[in-house]
Amino acid sequence: MSRRVLYLLLITVCAVMIPLHSPAPLVYTPGEGWVYESADGLGKWRRDRAKDQLEVAQQAFDKQDYALARRAAARVVKVWPLADYAPTAQFLIARSLELMKDDERAFNEYQKVIEKYPKSERVKESLQRQYEIGLRFLQGQRFKLWKVIPFLPNMEKTAGLFEKIVNNGPYSEVAPNAQLRIGAAQEKRKEYGLAVAAYERALDRYHDRPVIASDALFRSGSSHHKQAQAADYDQSAAGSSIEVFTDFVTLYPEDRRVPQAQRIITQLKTEQARGSYQIAQYYEKRKKWSGALIYYNEVVLQDPNSARANEARLRIDQIKQRQETASN
Repeated sequence: MSRRVLYLLLITVCAVMIPLHSPAPLVYTPGEGWVYESADGLGKWRRDRAKDQLEVAQQAFDKQDYALARRAAARVVKVWPLADYAPTAQFLIARSLELMKDDERAFNEYQKVIEKYPKSERVKESLQRQYEIGLRFLQGQRFKLWKVIPFLPNMEKTAGLFEKIVNNGPYSEVAPNAQLRIGAAQEKRKEYGLAVAAYERALDRYHDRPVIASDALFRSGSSHHKQAQAADYDQSAAGSSIEVFTDFVTLYPEDRRVPQAQRIITQLKTEQARGSYQIAQYYEKRKKWSGALIYYNEVVLQDPNSARANEARLRIDQIKQRQETASN
């Protein structure tokens, strides 16, 4: 027997045997894709009415068979998209995916509830579920490469999820906190300018909600502070941080974070004074007396009760005496 004939015989045997031993044939359904189904259950989950099909999906969901729940619910949406049962079916698709640990796809399916069925009672719950998914990604959960392989946390994409939640309903129950989380995600990216912008938007839009407004103001000051410390000392960011934290202490004197804000203000003013003192010394060494006086005075204004301020006052007096002597 030739080798070619032997190969053909083996292929034929395999082709005959595989169907006999395959417990889960691959079945394609338009709109649902390829799925594996056991031979004895093939098609048994399909129903001819939307209500009955949704019942199958719900029963599967209750039994924690989320794969079947998703397929059965997807058939409701595909076959009866305008039925009263479609919004609940779409929600079941999303919820099943979420419980299958496929959060990014679940988020997108909740988005379909919001966009396709804006008057549904499932919209509020879909927004809440989207928010919970966003929190998991903010806490470091990984996005999936090609929707399969866990890759890396991505704070840019996470900020985008929260932006979508806010855009879905700017005055929904979850929107104020979602707006704050946009800033938190940008902070984790070290994009402090974008973080401040997000917090300022929260403060502007939700100024009548003290908890949100106070949190936005404090976080804005903190982002300015981090920006000031990020690389070389940034005097402008430090000044902004002092200004924002001062507003925070003034507007919310009973807030438990006031002592922390005051400590940061003191620290930043000390750092500002140190920088001004160094600049003043630079001018003084080069006998640029007017410039030296300006920056020594800055030291006194920035940190008036410090030892450095006392030194600055002494230098101011000495420079003025020098100038008077020179003029005489």
